[in-house]
Parts: sequence; structure tokens; C-alpha cells
Amino acid sequence: MSGKWKIPPGEGHMDKPSGLYFQNMTMKEIQERLKKCDLIIIPVGSTENHGPHACTGEDTFLVTRMAELVAQKTGCTIAQPIWYGSHPYHHIGMPGTIPVPEEYFIGYLKAVIAGFWNTGFRKMILLNGHGQEYVIPTAIHQWAKHYQLPAIIINLNWYHAIPYHFKTKEDGGPYETYFIHADEVETSWSLCLFPEMIKMEDAVDTKPFGFLPEGHVDKAGNLLRRPIAWYGHVGCGPIEVSAYPEGVVGRATLADAEKAREGVEALLDYIERLINDIMTAYPPGKLPPIELLTQRDSKEVEEYLKGPLNGGKHIYTLGMP
Repeated sequence: MSGKWKIPPGEGHMDKPSGLYFQNMTMKEIQERLKKCDLIIIPVGSTENHGPHACTGEDTFLVTRMAELVAQKTGCTIAQPIWYGSHPYHHIGMPGTIPVPEEYFIGYLKAVIAGFWNTGFRKMILLNGHGQEYVIPTAIHQWAKHYQLPAIIINLNWYHAIPYHFKTKEDGGPYETYFIHADEVETSWSLCLFPEMIKMEDAVDTKPFGFLPEGHVDKAGNLLRRPIAWYGHVGCGPIEVSAYPEGVVGRATLADAEKAREGVEALLDYIERLINDIMTAYPPGKLPPIELLTQRDSKEVEEYLKGPLNGGKHIYTLGMP
């Protein structure tokens, strides 16, 4: 472990004027920030049942706490999170879970992207903390097809960045069980990043099962590289409201912050490197060549890049998302 990250951070910054969150800044502060770093992290979370021991905003707090730690080192900005997400079929019906239909969720994300682009953040990382990685890329590509304006927009699912840090003990890792939901792994990460919202005295265990032998369908994050993605089926496993009314899929009682610490540090290192690499290649106000990102007339594109308050045009003259 590098030891350079102060984990846990103690408390979050979402309601503080700490110079991290877009919505907590004045427009004067935002304009000054854009001159130094025009990249914004948009945490994309969810609200869902995580059992008797964990908060329903667990997926959201995971990515906001990650973003806060990285933003303090890189100077990037964070958007206040998207609290309500898309959910797969097997989540539907669980009390405490607030599913947003895919078409609304995609439209919402496109609108958020358009608004930040129009403000001047043409570099965005949608840092996803929930099992909706099969939906977010659709929003990014629909936005790009509609507007065809230069931008760097990345969907980063935190668990995909460091798959080697989710190994079980039999494979040389710290965990007894594979990552699924509200379990040993996810609870360990939450204990590392926001222990004040986790009540381990209330943790319970369940025994995950499927309807096919092991080896076909993957588990959370598709970290086992099995042939069928965890979201690539209906009917190969049970719905949660019937099989796991506790809200836990796995052994939450095994969670320990120390099991996650090395993985958390590795992930933060990666996100920091990603942002630094983007900003080194394309400093504030710079993007990859227009002619290699769009076939719109370059003079027309320059009007949108200037923005509506600098003698140019706003993005919505090309239509709403």
C-alpha cells in the first residue's frame, strides 16, 4: 500500500464549501476553476436496499468519497451525484430500491452531460458505483451522435479498473467470497470509505445461488470473466425480493475495512493517473482535433466551443438531448 491516501477521509464534502463540488461553488469560482482544470467527475450512483447494516445510498457514497479524495489531489471538480439509477430485472420489487426506467435514466444522463459541456467542462468522467454499466455507455453515445461536438467523456466503473483486487483467499486475495451485493466485498469497501454509515452489528449473511451450475453466469462486475455477463440473462438466477429479502447477497458479516484498503488505494491511484494523463495531453481549453472527432464544419464547432457568453452559441441551439 502506498499510504499516500488518507483513508477513511473522516466525513464527506457534499454539503461543504470545500472547493470540490460544482453545486457548492459560485459562477465566479467555477470560471476560475475551468482555467486550471476543465475536467469534472460525475458520480453516478443509485438508491437501493443494502441490507440491515448498510445505507441505501451505499453505491453513491462509494463513488463520491472516491471522487473527493482524487479531486483534492488533481484539482478537478465533482458534480453532486446522481442518486437514482437504472436497475436490472432481478432488483425490481425490493423495498428501498428506487429503479429508474432505462429510457429516463439515459435521457437524464444526456441532459447532465449537455449542461456541463455548455458550462465549459468538455472533459467528463462518469464514475459509476452501481450495477448499471450496461446502460451508461448508451447515454454517452446517444449524446455524441446527437450533438457531434468534441469532448472527452469516459464511463469508469470503479470495480473494472482494478479487477485483480477482488480475488478470494484461494487465489491470493483478501476475501473469503466473491463480490456480489451488500456482501463481504462491498461492505468492506464501504467500511474503508465511509464507516460512519455502516452498522456491522446488524450485518447478516445469505447463501447466493443460481439455477445453473457454477461457471456460466458471472458475478458483480463480471470480474470472473465467465461467458455470460451478470446482466446478460433473465431466469438463470432468482429475483432478490423473493430469494434475498434481507437485501444482502453474500456474507456481510465477514466485511473488514482492511480487506479493501489496498484495493481502494490502487483504484484511487488509477483515477488520479487517468485524470493527470488527460489533463497533460489536453490542458484546459484543449481537446483532440475537431476534424478527427466530428464532421461538423470546424467554424461552426468553434462557435459552440466559445460558448454563449463569449461571442459563441449555446449547445441547445442544436436541440435538447
